[in-house]
Formats: sequence, structure tokens, C-alpha cells
Amino acid sequence: MAELQLDPQKTALVLIDLQNAILGMTPAPHSADKVVENSVKLANAFRAKGAPVVYVRVDLNDFLKLPVDQPHNMGDKPLPAVASEIASSAGFQRGDILITKRHWGAFAGTDLEQQLKNRGIDTVVLTGISTNVGVESTARQGTGLGFAFVLVEDACSAQDAEQHRYAFEEIFPRLTRVRSTDEVLTSLA
Repeated sequence: MAELQLDPQKTALVLIDLQNAILGMTPAPHSADKVVENSVKLANAFRAKGAPVVYVRVDLNDFLKLPVDQPHNMGDKPLPAVASEIASSAGFQRGDILITKRHWGAFAGTDLEQQLKNRGIDTVVLTGISTNVGVESTARQGTGLGFAFVLVEDACSAQDAEQHRYAFEEIFPRLTRVRSTDEVLTSLA
């Protein structure tokens, strides 16, 4: 595994779905609190280096409904708007970028690609919940657009530990670079 070196002028941190409704789930293998804690550490380090920090949330009341075999059931009534808001514990700050998506991946139907390209970004460090949904979809879409990715294993979590393990051991190493929070922090120093 090659040593990771990140150029803060060309690297952005993107945090997926650290919003109230999602953080109320019980992900595995890492708790929602641990994902948030590690994501906030990274966000603070990125801001200190002048690198962009992007929070992505899904609008749960405007989720794109497509014909699928296992539809996502969010009930018949609209959810309170607070469910789609970034959780206060996730550390969103003035100057951070906020992207609202309508489906799994953060690039489809949003201006994320343009926001990053306008800033000269070619590498994305990615964290969030859920590993196999929003995180993986964003990484797959973004690599197709030419962005390099670093996925932070201990700042992501899934609906169950086996899904997370499989993604980080079998999928992501072929698509991205996989590192820990500490390894990413060291690469910015």
C-alpha cells in the first residue's frame, strides 16, 4: 500500500448523510457517534488546511422513487424537515458546502461535480453512513467522473457489519484507496 499524501489545494472532504434521521439508525461495525467523531476530526483538519468540506444530505421527503423490487418505505406521511437536516453533532460550519441529493449518490442531480471542479479538486476523501448506499454510490459515480477517492474505513458504517466489511475488503480497494482517520490526518500534515 502506497503512502498517502494529500494536497489540500486539490482535495475535498465529503461527508455523506450525517443527518438527524440517518444518525438515529444503528449502523455497524462503527457506531453513528464514532462515524461523526472521526468525520468531525477530519473536517476540522481540512478546514485548518484551507481544503473544502462538503456535507451531503438526502431530502427524505423528495426522495426519487423509481420502480424497484424492494422499495424504501418511509411511510405515508411527510417526515419532519428536521429529519433531513445535518445533525448539529456533525459539525457543519459557516463556509462549508451543503449539497442536497434526492437519491443514493451525491453526484447525480446535484452540482457537486461543478462545486469540486470549480475549486480545482481532483481527490475526494469520503466518509458517512451508509457504506453500501450513499457512500458507495457516491464513490462509484465520482470515479466515473474522474475524481480519485480515499474512503475512510473508521468514519463510515453500514446497515450491518458484513456489508461494510465486504465493501471495504472486496469493492473499495479496486475503486479507491482505503485508509483510517489517523492515516488521512497524517497525510494532510
